[in-house]
Amino acid sequence: MYIGSNGSPGLMHCLWEIIDNSVDEAVGGNGTRIDVILHADGSVEVHDRGRGIPVDIEPRTGLTGVEVVYTKLHAGGKFGGGSYAASGGLHGVGASVVNALSERLDVEVDRGGKTYAMSFHRGEPGNFKDSGEKRPDAPFAPFEKSSELRIAGKAPRGVTGTRVRYWADRQIFTKDAAFQLAELENRARQTAFLVPGLEIVVRDDRGEKSAEVSYRYDGGIAEFVDYLAVDAPITDTWRIQGTGTFKETVPVLQANGHMTSQEVERECRVDIAMRWGTGYETVTRSFVNIIATPKGGTHQQGFEQELLKVLRSQVEQNARRLKVGNDKVEKDDVLAGLTAVLTVEVPEPQFEGQTKEVLGTPAVRQVVAQVLRKELGARFTSTKRDDKNQASQLLDKVVSEMKARISARAHKETQRRKNALESSSLPIKLVDCRSNDVSRSELFIVEGDSALGTARRARDSEIQALLPIRGKILNVQRASIGDMLSNAECAAIIQTIGAGSGRTFDIDAARYGKIILMSDADVDGAHIRTLLLTLFFRYMRPLIEEGRVFAAVPPLHRVIVMNPGSKPNETIYTYTEQELHALLAKLRKTNKRWHEPIQRYKGLGEMDADQLANTTMDRGGRLLRRVRMEDAEAAGRVFELLMGNEVAPRREFIIDSSDQLSRESIDA
Repeated sequence: MYIGSNGSPGLMHCLWEIIDNSVDEAVGGNGTRIDVILHADGSVEVHDRGRGIPVDIEPRTGLTGVEVVYTKLHAGGKFGGGSYAASGGLHGVGASVVNALSERLDVEVDRGGKTYAMSFHRGEPGNFKDSGEKRPDAPFAPFEKSSELRIAGKAPRGVTGTRVRYWADRQIFTKDAAFQLAELENRARQTAFLVPGLEIVVRDDRGEKSAEVSYRYDGGIAEFVDYLAVDAPITDTWRIQGTGTFKETVPVLQANGHMTSQEVERECRVDIAMRWGTGYETVTRSFVNIIATPKGGTHQQGFEQELLKVLRSQVEQNARRLKVGNDKVEKDDVLAGLTAVLTVEVPEPQFEGQTKEVLGTPAVRQVVAQVLRKELGARFTSTKRDDKNQASQLLDKVVSEMKARISARAHKETQRRKNALESSSLPIKLVDCRSNDVSRSELFIVEGDSALGTARRARDSEIQALLPIRGKILNVQRASIGDMLSNAECAAIIQTIGAGSGRTFDIDAARYGKIILMSDADVDGAHIRTLLLTLFFRYMRPLIEEGRVFAAVPPLHRVIVMNPGSKPNETIYTYTEQELHALLAKLRKTNKRWHEPIQRYKGLGEMDADQLANTTMDRGGRLLRRVRMEDAEAAGRVFELLMGNEVAPRREFIIDSSDQLSRESIDA
């Protein structure tokens, strides 16, 4: 219930709980550095330079502050008007839940010139009898009469902070649950953007070499927006800030230990950074007290609703210049090309569930809307030349998006889908299939006419269509939409699939269930495949998101094994150099011989129809690689790195990665 699952996501959520406690200290102005260390023994350590957890006796429980925080629910400093004005806590259960789910947890606090220490075994305080390195399976003796916060040493004068190291309980978490370094680094980077001046260091000691990366950004969420945006800007990054108040009835912990309802006045601080670009993708990130809310909530609802109201009002005021007639701007028109980071600070926010993915505090919607209405309205009424130009360009973009949506809908209503028998508008070079069943049909995009001839004889003409392309298509990551549409190869692919492109792409209109990229097994073939994937990623992304784009995997080698006597020879195909060497070693061990030289396929045209059918096209024996897009943001950065206009980052990537490639594996 508290961590979402007992796999890797749940394991990571436990780590977020501990990191969030340290971040809350930094947000309060206590400490500017947090270290996160993944140890080789499977444990993780978080070290901050905050004030340190209180070590005094808490009068209501008779326990030290450290034990209260790590063993009692609803007892953190962020609950009931405690130490934090705004924090990520929900129920005040984070640290105690992590402790309960850990086979061992050690906490050390630097405070008042001393270092205090305490250990827990599955949430129970006591002492481990360590011999050398700390281990979760060391002999453990729980406290019997009273617990003890021991003094482990002296802390340098003026140094405060907390170190927490824990070993997740493998009786609870699955065997394959592991800390995900990429996810941790993304979260650390994100937090560094949200807390200007905070440095977060992530160190991974699990491999042969220790790897360390550090994140610090002084520009805050404006710098975050610039990092997330990949298209050319239409507006500068606009920063919108403000506060609002609301009243809320909350339970408050009394001195006698009872919870009573009380009406309190809350202050909500809103900070938004946003910019529009030339693209049509929308990238929004929302946060509550530094906690990401990937599924939105009341703050995001208020932001999107008010953004639509403000821009709809501005379009109506400028209707004559923009020539909009009676058409209405919709939310998708406004959000197209928008990159925004929305953060709110709310004391004791209400989330829908402990995993904190959706903000539920109702009053925040109105506060965000009020701030946005006032500040964004001031942008549009500003007399500054830059503001007027950017506002005018933004309205032009919104209206052009609206007109594109309306014309696409009209086209869809008046044009019925072309099936295989009505393919008069399809490219001449398309070799179509006979079936109209989209779920069974497959489109092979084939490199070159020579491969097309072989594939034509190898295909199942009932369900497999072929579209040849001539060499390398346009790199659409660099080109404009107009250049892409005027390119013969790109236009032929979009026309053949029949579902449009960009924002108007309608996956239900796609004529084929699978799109299979079939290129040669060489460097040029890989480049062509990358160019095609760039086209699908930029302009037909729903096909990738639904797992309908595949790369064919043709074999690299054909080995003919000679059998004795009249027994026919055996043909074996291998797909990698390692697979070939393993096969030859196995044949030598069994004293079998093979024909020399071994055939190495560098192009699909080198195969005859039967070989291509058996290895690459026949559903019964082929190998396909599904193109996945589980992390669109990371995928977008990779496409921009490899295919974008900036040459310097690509050159650095090639130089840095060159040692991962052996010379022998390069075809020369």
